[in-house]
Amino acid sequence: MGNTVGRERVVRMSVEQPLWRALTGYRLLTAVYAIGLFASSYEVYERPWVGIAYFAVLAVWTLATLPQVSGARRCTKRFLTADLTIAVAGILLSPVAGHERAVTGGSTLPSIWTAGAVLAWALKGGWRWAAGASLLIGLANVVQRGDITRGLIHSVLLVCIASIAIGYVVEVARASERTLARALEIEAATRERERLARDIHDSVLQVLAMVQRRGTALGGEAAELGRMAGEQEVALRTLVAGGLVPASRRSAEEPGDGDARVRTVTESVSVTDSVAVARAAVDAADADGAGPLDLRPLLAGHAGAHTTFSEPGAPVPMAPAAARELAAAVSAALDNVRRHAGAEANAWILVEDEPDAVIVTVRDDGPGIPEGRLAQAEGEGRLGVALSIRGRLRDIGGTAELLSVPGQGTEVELRVPKK
Repeated sequence: MGNTVGRERVVRMSVEQPLWRALTGYRLLTAVYAIGLFASSYEVYERPWVGIAYFAVLAVWTLATLPQVSGARRCTKRFLTADLTIAVAGILLSPVAGHERAVTGGSTLPSIWTAGAVLAWALKGGWRWAAGASLLIGLANVVQRGDITRGLIHSVLLVCIASIAIGYVVEVARASERTLARALEIEAATRERERLARDIHDSVLQVLAMVQRRGTALGGEAAELGRMAGEQEVALRTLVAGGLVPASRRSAEEPGDGDARVRTVTESVSVTDSVAVARAAVDAADADGAGPLDLRPLLAGHAGAHTTFSEPGAPVPMAPAAARELAAAVSAALDNVRRHAGAEANAWILVEDEPDAVIVTVRDDGPGIPEGRLAQAEGEGRLGVALSIRGRLRDIGGTAELLSVPGQGTEVELRVPKK
């Protein structure tokens, strides 16, 4: 399947980015509004040139600093300080321009543009920065009016509460983004671990188990080699399972199996035969091209004296990745038949191509699985069903259902929806 971590990208969603775009629009609109408000009452100013000079600076500053308010990275503390300074300067220059209403309760030169400067502090630094900036704007209003009125308190509190609320929302959004990014990274790492675990289960663990059984059967020095292979198998299974069961505990439990672990060389080799068949079929299919794969050839190699393969009369096309994983899951299911039901057990593979899904059923006439055995096996680090079957199906959006009745065999239904 290739490197899952290399292909998967952790998408970092920016919840606050729309707020920065809104701030950009707000600054432009409020700058136009303040200039228009000044122009509409131009004749009432005693010193209009003060207002003209200020608005020339304000217009140039607003347009030149649009990139700075496009995101948190460009919005530096130096810019925020200069931006707030221009807002405070506009408030303090309002009475200098000679507009009586600026002192008696009317709007200041920058008008509501000053709220944009406070909101920039809120988006950049959170609610604490917003509180500091809004209090500074409020203090400037008190100084330029020389008195504290009900209207002034109302305006200052409105800006303060709004900016603090937005700053708090931004902090929560950033914390949520970090949590989401971490969760996605963990999910990607977990999927890669499961993929490696499946590959190990289908190859290395099978070989180690075969060496242990063969060494035990031969005795002598081969038995010691088999014992060492068994220890490595236990350690590797524990590592794959994430340390669910200590290796020492698992090793202590293994010898109790006695003769059940001593099987013929033919049976040991057959454990890995189905994996080899599936891989050979997939390699042959890969050589034909990158288009949809017919599932039937990938599974036909399993047919034999004890395995019956039933397929539809027409091709069963599937996406290459899905076909490979489904074929590997079938191989893992047949491996379980050979290992737990014996080399002489009969198995049946049925492929069904339905309108909305491809269903592959693997059934055997073995002794079945005792209740609770799967959970016990998973706890011991034996993850054939958990990873090689269910894990593969989950990765391609499918499901794996296992039905087993002691004494009546086991049936595994693999369903992959068509997209």
